[in-house]
Amino acid sequence: MSETAYSLKESIRHLPRNIKESIIRRGGGTAEQERAAAVFGNMFLHVHPVRVHLNSLRAGYTFGLGLISFYLFLILIASGLLLMFYYTPSTELAYRNMKDLEYVVSFGVVLRNVHRWSAHAMVAFAFLHMCRVFYTGSYKAPREFNWVIGVSLLLVTLFLSFTGYLLPWDQLAFWAVTVGSNIAAYMPGIGEKVRFLLLGGNEVGQMALLRFYVLHVAVLPLVAVVLLGVHFWRIRKDGGLSRPLND
Repeated sequence: MSETAYSLKESIRHLPRNIKESIIRRGGGTAEQERAAAVFGNMFLHVHPVRVHLNSLRAGYTFGLGLISFYLFLILIASGLLLMFYYTPSTELAYRNMKDLEYVVSFGVVLRNVHRWSAHAMVAFAFLHMCRVFYTGSYKAPREFNWVIGVSLLLVTLFLSFTGYLLPWDQLAFWAVTVGSNIAAYMPGIGEKVRFLLLGGNEVGQMALLRFYVLHVAVLPLVAVVLLGVHFWRIRKDGGLSRPLND
């Protein structure tokens, strides 16, 4: 067998291993260095730090509130995408779509309740996460910037909940948004302009429903994804999860 044919045969035989190594890289050195290289070279693991402090893994320190909030956000995205197949942002059809989900669409009421209760839970867990961060002093140097990002994420979460409130177009949603927009109108100087911008007019109607729909399904989720990316990146750059200062 010629050398070229032998080389080709060896390349084909080792092809699965070469593909695996091209995705999951490993370096040489000591056992600790190899473990570190495996984390750095793996496309799925490189977002995690090589070393994690023991206190950061204690369930009683973080309670997993940040991760729970993130998982609820993923559930909201998945359930929201499915709900978009059955919803029309029209004052004539929105409420009828809600009734179709409740009585006509198979498991529609389950889908809507999953989205609804996940939204309520995300607001609660995001708030508890902020309280935990404040209580443990995790907002202090060098994490001040990430604290600002976290506060921004909480505001986006609250605004997502508010914009989703109008979409069913029932009496509860209509008057809740009416009261909320009227409160915004009391802002000094710019109140009336903010209210007009939110509603697309002077009353809660078709333009308000359309604007709230676009904010709820496109603008605010995109802002949240960007802020979450920065938030996770800063956690990594700031040395991982915070831990007690005396450890």
